[in-house]
Formats: sequence, C-alpha cells, structure tokens
Amino acid sequence: MLKTLLLDEMTWPEVETALADGHRSVVVAVGAIEQHGRHLPLLVDAARGDRLALEVARRLGGSLVGPTIRVGCSEHHMGFPGTISLRGDTLKAVCLDYVTSLARHGFRTVYLVPSHGGNFAPLATMLEELRAAAAPDCEVRAYTDLMEFVGLWQGAVREVAPELTRRVGGHADIAESSEMLCIRPDLVREELAEAGYVGGFDAALAARIFGEGPRAVTSNGVLGDPRGMSREIGERCIARAAEGVVAAFKDGG
Repeated sequence: MLKTLLLDEMTWPEVETALADGHRSVVVAVGAIEQHGRHLPLLVDAARGDRLALEVARRLGGSLVGPTIRVGCSEHHMGFPGTISLRGDTLKAVCLDYVTSLARHGFRTVYLVPSHGGNFAPLATMLEELRAAAAPDCEVRAYTDLMEFVGLWQGAVREVAPELTRRVGGHADIAESSEMLCIRPDLVREELAEAGYVGGFDAALAARIFGEGPRAVTSNGVLGDPRGMSREIGERCIARAAEGVVAAFKDGG
C-alpha cells in the first residue's frame, strides 16, 4: 500500500517499488501563476492543479501524481500585476523534459491535465511532438477541450444551486472561487468578491480573451460572478471536473 500518490514526496526506492507494483502512469497538472480578480491569489491554477491531478489519479487507478507545472501560458493576463507567463516554446520544452524523464524511468502513460484555460490550446499543439519524444515505450495523453471543461463546472453548479449556474464564467467565478474555498480557504477574500464579465463563456469570448486580454471585457479580471461561492459547490466542481477528465481519457482523449 502506497503512503502517498505524490511522486515528489516519495523516495526513489518507493518509486521503484510503485513501478514494480503496477503504478505505471503519472498525472501532471499544467497550471499558472496569474491574476484571479481582487478576491483570489495568483496561485489559484497551480493549487487547483495539485488537487485536480490527485483526483484524476485516484480515479484512473495505477497512477501517481507528478509535480504540477506551476507556471503556464498567461500572456493574456499580463495586463494585471504579478502574472508570470511562459512562452509557448518554453512550456513545450518543460513538458518534453517531464515526459521523457518519466518515460526513461519506466512509466508507460503520462496524462497532462491543464488547470488553466490558456494551457489547453498549447498542449493540443505540442501533443504530437510530446508523443514522438516519449515513444515507443510511453504514451502521452492530454485533456484539451476547454469548452467541455467549463461545461463540467456549469453542470456541477447546476446540481448544487441551479439559480447560480449563470455565475460560471470561466475565471475567478463561482466555480473556481468555490474550489479555492476547499483547497486554500485561508487565501480567499470573500468580502472582495464581485462580478466581472457576465455575458457567458464561449469560443468567441475565449478567442477575444486570448487575443486582447481579459481587460478587453472586464476591468477586475473576473469572468463570471464569484458571489455565492461555497465549499459544497467547490467539492462538486472538483469531483465533476475529475470525472469528466477521466471519462475523456477512457474514451480515447
């Protein structure tokens, strides 16, 4: 029985034993350090990545959790102080080194799970190169459907509080804020929570955000409305997100 699924908390003999016992896959979250409105800290996507990767690994079975890639592609958020962004080529280089290192140790599948909207498209673009680098002994999989992921959040909020579903907007909204109440409640400033852009999240808005930055539509950096956040909503969002990601992987995604 493993003491932990977290790869970076294990000793090398423990990793060796885990591999021998059939833990041949690794889940790696790809997060970000960027603005999340006035009520949430910059580390939201990194912290959420830690939790999401763990929940996905538990549901997949036979999987460990690799260290979250904490900084991602956040150029569109650079209009807000504190955001740190990697160039696409830099993120690709980091992902390449992750998957090739893990493949060399005998892991047979690496699952990449973005916990930041700006990482979905870059992961999709680099996926074939990652697969070629890890082949023939290791398969690389990635979850890359941003619209579907936001839909998972909407479904989760609808289950708990149907009247608040329209407050899901994709960034620092009721879903993400509620998740942080479960993960790092000490860093959530509920008294500062306020609505941002509430026109709904779709492909057209995503393209505008990635092209012009969120300040094009929201002055406070929020997409959606965080008011009404709760731990119950957060736990449901975490669970439904993990279930959706695992379902996509099992369906061949």
